[in-house]
Amino acid sequence: MDRQGDVALLDDPVARDLLVSAIPARLAYIWSDGSPRVVPIYFRWTGEVIAMGSPPRAPKVRVLESNPGVAITIDGTTWPYKVLMIRGDADVTVAEDVDPDYALACERYMGQEAGRAWVTGLAGRPMARIAVRPKWVGILDFETRFPSALTQ
Repeated sequence: MDRQGDVALLDDPVARDLLVSAIPARLAYIWSDGSPRVVPIYFRWTGEVIAMGSPPRAPKVRVLESNPGVAITIDGTTWPYKVLMIRGDADVTVAEDVDPDYALACERYMGQEAGRAWVTGLAGRPMARIAVRPKWVGILDFETRFPSALTQ
Protein backbone atom coordinates (compact mmCIF):
# COMPACT_ATOMS: atom_id res chain seq x y z
CA MET A 1 0.00 0.00 0.00
CA ASP A 2 1.36 3.41 -0.98
CA ARG A 3 2.08 5.84 1.84
CA GLN A 4 0.12 9.03 2.45
CA GLY A 5 1.73 11.80 0.46
CA ASP A 6 2.74 9.58 -2.47
CA VAL A 7 1.26 10.77 -5.78
CA ALA A 8 1.04 7.09 -6.79
CA LEU A 9 -2.11 7.02 -4.62
CA LEU A 10 -3.89 8.63 -7.58
CA ASP A 11 -3.95 5.10 -9.07
CA ASP A 12 -5.72 3.67 -6.01
CA PRO A 13 -9.34 2.57 -6.69
CA VAL A 14 -10.62 5.04 -4.06
CA ALA A 15 -8.89 7.94 -5.81
CA ARG A 16 -9.93 6.79 -9.27
CA ASP A 17 -13.59 6.57 -8.23
CA LEU A 18 -13.60 10.01 -6.61
CA LEU A 19 -11.80 11.61 -9.55
CA VAL A 20 -14.61 10.62 -11.93
CA SER A 21 -17.46 11.21 -9.48
CA ALA A 22 -20.01 14.01 -9.66
CA ILE A 23 -18.92 15.27 -6.25
CA PRO A 24 -17.58 18.84 -6.37
CA ALA A 25 -14.03 19.33 -5.20
CA ARG A 26 -13.32 21.68 -2.31
CA LEU A 27 -10.51 24.06 -3.26
CA ALA A 28 -8.70 25.59 -0.29
CA TYR A 29 -6.31 28.52 -0.60
CA ILE A 30 -4.94 31.43 1.41
CA TRP A 31 -6.61 34.81 0.98
CA SER A 32 -4.57 38.00 0.65
CA ASP A 33 -5.07 38.78 4.36
CA GLY A 34 -3.63 35.38 5.36
CA SER A 35 -6.97 33.78 6.24
CA PRO A 36 -7.90 30.38 4.80
CA ARG A 37 -10.69 30.08 2.22
CA VAL A 38 -12.42 27.07 0.69
CA VAL A 39 -14.86 26.91 -2.22
CA PRO A 40 -16.75 24.06 -3.87
CA ILE A 41 -15.84 23.79 -7.54
CA TYR A 42 -16.41 21.55 -10.55
CA PHE A 43 -13.24 19.81 -11.72
CA ARG A 44 -11.90 17.38 -14.27
CA TRP A 45 -9.00 15.06 -13.70
CA THR A 46 -6.98 15.00 -16.94
CA GLY A 47 -4.63 12.26 -15.79
CA GLU A 48 -2.04 14.91 -14.99
CA VAL A 49 -3.84 17.87 -13.40
CA ILE A 50 -7.04 18.75 -11.61
CA ALA A 51 -8.51 21.29 -14.06
CA MET A 52 -11.12 23.83 -12.90
CA GLY A 53 -12.75 26.78 -14.61
CA SER A 54 -13.63 30.16 -13.15
CA PRO A 55 -14.62 33.62 -14.26
CA PRO A 56 -11.31 35.45 -14.67
CA ARG A 57 -12.46 38.27 -12.37
CA ALA A 58 -13.29 35.89 -9.51
CA PRO A 59 -11.42 36.92 -6.37
CA LYS A 60 -9.74 33.51 -6.03
CA VAL A 61 -8.08 33.90 -9.44
CA ARG A 62 -6.25 37.07 -8.42
CA VAL A 63 -5.10 35.54 -5.13
CA LEU A 64 -3.97 32.26 -6.69
CA GLU A 65 -1.75 34.11 -9.13
CA SER A 66 0.26 35.55 -6.23
CA ASN A 67 -0.01 32.62 -3.78
CA PRO A 68 -0.54 29.40 -5.74
CA GLY A 69 -0.36 26.85 -2.91
CA VAL A 70 -3.68 24.98 -2.61
CA ALA A 71 -5.29 21.94 -1.09
CA ILE A 72 -8.13 20.04 -2.72
CA THR A 73 -10.43 17.47 -1.20
CA ILE A 74 -13.09 15.31 -2.81
CA ASP A 75 -15.25 13.67 -0.15
CA GLY A 76 -17.55 10.69 -0.61
CA THR A 77 -21.07 11.03 0.76
CA THR A 78 -21.82 7.53 2.09
CA TRP A 79 -20.33 5.46 4.89
CA PRO A 80 -17.61 4.32 5.00
CA TYR A 81 -16.57 7.77 3.79
CA LYS A 82 -13.91 7.95 1.11
CA VAL A 83 -11.76 11.07 1.00
CA LEU A 84 -9.15 12.11 -1.54
CA MET A 85 -6.79 14.89 -0.44
CA ILE A 86 -4.44 16.65 -2.85
CA ARG A 87 -1.89 19.41 -2.40
CA GLY A 88 -0.11 21.34 -5.12
CA ASP A 89 0.31 24.69 -6.80
CA ALA A 90 -2.38 26.27 -8.93
CA ASP A 91 -1.34 27.38 -12.40
CA VAL A 92 -3.81 30.01 -13.62
CA THR A 93 -4.21 30.87 -17.30
CA VAL A 94 -6.91 32.94 -18.96
CA ALA A 95 -8.38 32.07 -22.36
CA GLU A 96 -10.89 33.94 -24.50
CA ASP A 97 -13.45 31.13 -24.34
CA VAL A 98 -14.66 28.22 -22.22
CA ASP A 99 -11.92 25.82 -21.17
CA PRO A 100 -12.50 22.40 -22.81
CA ASP A 101 -11.90 20.57 -19.51
CA TYR A 102 -14.47 22.78 -17.80
CA ALA A 103 -16.95 21.92 -20.57
CA LEU A 104 -16.39 18.19 -20.00
CA ALA A 105 -16.73 18.65 -16.24
CA CYS A 106 -20.07 20.41 -16.73
CA GLU A 107 -21.37 17.45 -18.73
CA ARG A 108 -20.25 15.06 -15.97
CA TYR A 109 -21.92 17.07 -13.23
CA MET A 110 -25.07 18.25 -15.02
CA GLY A 111 -25.58 15.55 -17.62
CA GLN A 112 -24.70 15.89 -21.28
CA GLU A 113 -27.64 18.02 -22.41
CA ALA A 114 -27.70 20.42 -19.47
CA GLY A 115 -23.90 20.64 -19.38
CA ARG A 116 -23.71 21.55 -23.05
CA ALA A 117 -26.49 24.11 -22.64
CA TRP A 118 -24.64 25.71 -19.72
CA VAL A 119 -21.38 25.89 -21.67
CA THR A 120 -23.18 27.30 -24.72
CA GLY A 121 -24.42 30.13 -22.51
CA LEU A 122 -20.81 30.89 -21.52
CA ALA A 123 -19.36 30.64 -25.03
CA GLY A 124 -17.27 33.56 -26.18
CA ARG A 125 -16.55 34.81 -22.66
CA PRO A 126 -13.09 34.70 -21.12
CA MET A 127 -12.45 31.92 -18.62
CA ALA A 128 -9.65 31.26 -16.17
CA ARG A 129 -8.30 27.72 -16.08
CA ILE A 130 -6.98 26.67 -12.70
CA ALA A 131 -4.76 23.60 -13.08
CA VAL A 132 -3.28 21.82 -10.07
CA ARG A 133 -0.60 19.18 -10.58
CA PRO A 134 -0.64 16.99 -7.46
CA LYS A 135 2.52 17.13 -5.33
CA TRP A 136 1.04 15.33 -2.31
CA VAL A 137 -1.87 12.86 -2.24
CA GLY A 138 -3.66 11.26 0.69
CA ILE A 139 -6.61 8.89 1.00
CA LEU A 140 -8.92 8.14 3.89
CA ASP A 141 -11.31 5.23 3.40
CA PHE A 142 -12.21 4.45 7.01
CA GLU A 143 -11.55 0.78 6.30
CA THR A 144 -7.79 0.51 5.82
CA ARG A 145 -6.76 4.18 5.95
CA PHE A 146 -7.78 6.34 8.88
CA PRO A 147 -6.88 9.85 10.06
CA SER A 148 -3.46 9.76 11.73
CA ALA A 149 -4.96 10.69 15.12
CA LEU A 150 -6.83 7.36 15.09
CA THR A 151 -3.82 5.25 14.18
CA GLN A 152 -1.25 6.52 16.67
